[in-house]
Amino acid sequence: MADSKARREPPLSPHLEIYKPAMTMIMSIVHRITGVALYFGTLLLSVWLVSAATSDAAFAAVHGFMTSWFGKLILFGFTWALLHHALGGIRHFIWDTGRGYGAEQRSFLAHATLAGSVGLTVLVWVIAFVTR
Repeated sequence: MADSKARREPPLSPHLEIYKPAMTMIMSIVHRITGVALYFGTLLLSVWLVSAATSDAAFAAVHGFMTSWFGKLILFGFTWALLHHALGGIRHFIWDTGRGYGAEQRSFLAHATLAGSVGLTVLVWVIAFVTR
């Protein structure tokens, strides 16, 4: 008789397939990704500093890579990741003060983080090329 009962499957936990992605959810995920990207960017910075301290040839090799189109693309991405992560940290700091929890405020902060990081990245690179 015990075998005649149908076995019930446990309920599935909510996942990304169930929830519609909100901007705040996307910014939270991107904040984590940029944090990981900063580790690799810091590694590149360390390689650059070590090459500068090692020899002229080592520095020339690293400098040649960093000034190539691919190296500049990596540096552009690193700049964006750094600024996006910093602005995301400011967004989290605002939440730590107990402010910005309303639906409109959360959405505004998420959009401001994205727009600010893109705008500041472009500004930094424009200044870098103009003052060159």
